[in-house]
Amino acid sequence: MYSVRRWSVRHARGLRRVYEFFSRLAPGFAPVVRLFGERTATAVLHPVERNLKRLMFDCRECGQCVLSATGMACPMNCAKEMRNGPCGGVRPGGYCEVKPEMRCVWVEATEGTKRIAPDHRAHPTPLLPAIDVRKRGSSTWIQVVHGRSDPAFQPPVGERIVPEAELGPFERACRSGNFVITVEVAPPDSADPQALLARAEKFKGLVDAINITDGAGGNCHMSSVAGSAILAAHGFASVYQIACRDRNRIAIQGDLLGAAALGVKNILCLTGDDVSQGDHPQAKPVFDLDAVSLLHIARGMCDRGEFASGRKLETPPDLFIGATVNPFVPPHLDRIANLEKKITAGARFIQTQFCFDLEMFEAFMREVRARELHKRAHFIVGVGTLGSAKALKWMGEHVPGVHVPTALVERIGAANDQKRAAKQACLDTIRALAQIEGVAGVHVMGHKNEDVLAEIITESGLRERPRLKTA
Repeated sequence: MYSVRRWSVRHARGLRRVYEFFSRLAPGFAPVVRLFGERTATAVLHPVERNLKRLMFDCRECGQCVLSATGMACPMNCAKEMRNGPCGGVRPGGYCEVKPEMRCVWVEATEGTKRIAPDHRAHPTPLLPAIDVRKRGSSTWIQVVHGRSDPAFQPPVGERIVPEAELGPFERACRSGNFVITVEVAPPDSADPQALLARAEKFKGLVDAINITDGAGGNCHMSSVAGSAILAAHGFASVYQIACRDRNRIAIQGDLLGAAALGVKNILCLTGDDVSQGDHPQAKPVFDLDAVSLLHIARGMCDRGEFASGRKLETPPDLFIGATVNPFVPPHLDRIANLEKKITAGARFIQTQFCFDLEMFEAFMREVRARELHKRAHFIVGVGTLGSAKALKWMGEHVPGVHVPTALVERIGAANDQKRAAKQACLDTIRALAQIEGVAGVHVMGHKNEDVLAEIITESGLRERPRLKTA
């Protein structure tokens, strides 16, 4: 069926025309359905629908078919069940992070969308809702007969309107127009908060916020919500990273309320890494939401004061909400559609994966500026360093989502002091990024390498002379 599924993507334009013809014709059968009853009609139609869709699209019967909006590639074939675009771990050649032998479903969806509408980037991108598990196994053809031919797209959220006096320090820094710096810290493998505080202390006065990772790489540590709350209680501006991999929407919303109650002001919404690459490969991934639907739910809690169920909150959280983008892996420039979804869903700051390829990033930022997305969100670019060319090459080859140009590896490998050369390459990247229009700052990363990261921030001069203004 996989080969037939690929054929369907290649013929997406023709299949879309068939679908449009069917959706116009189908409501005419509504009187017949009413005559025989919906149960009888479903008993006749559903087996035909199920078998045909399984053959053509490897259908998983989610009951909320969105093939017409995803280039005739079923997003439920994604190993993370992502409904709104590719994750950041797509492998070279467009292959899946979780199932390397399979092409990324969203790379295929992008190809199918291009065949349907060559100018697809010019069209607004709809927000697809999270799966309603109650509808699994139900017929969508019956829905088309009743005139419901399109999936229930989520409405975009409005602008975040908060009085200046109520802004957290990180959001205030982003809005100031100054070049911001954030750093990433992995929470400890310890119940002692002092281990985390000692590492955070190295960045006091150097950064605008500290990101606390949430099971990065599928590895277990102290929870991100606890780590973020500990830092907030000790005067640090923390960014609570929250991944969809490990919790369903009930648990995630509870954690958001808990984080806000404990003083956390900023969150970063992520889909999450593949568990099979971490220290608990036997764990079951959840992926009840993807990053886009999580963003939409989080903004609904903040702006409308209600849970995803519609139930009202007594006191809504007040959170500065961000998301990620990885323009360095397939489908590269076409990731702009997924990025626009995230901003439309409510992201007000965007952090990227490691940037080791300035030329590739500049091309992506041209697309960002063409859609004026840099005016709707603050773009903070990931930078970092490793101690040798060998380590850098290994990361590029083995960590899904990280792209390291061969020229950079060769440059560092040829140096007498590779550690110093790698640090200098990071400093050069920071200075180059500060000159790119639309870049609001940098996000400095390096696993358990806090001393070197603090040195990079200091040597960049961004905290020693008047702060750079965003280009």
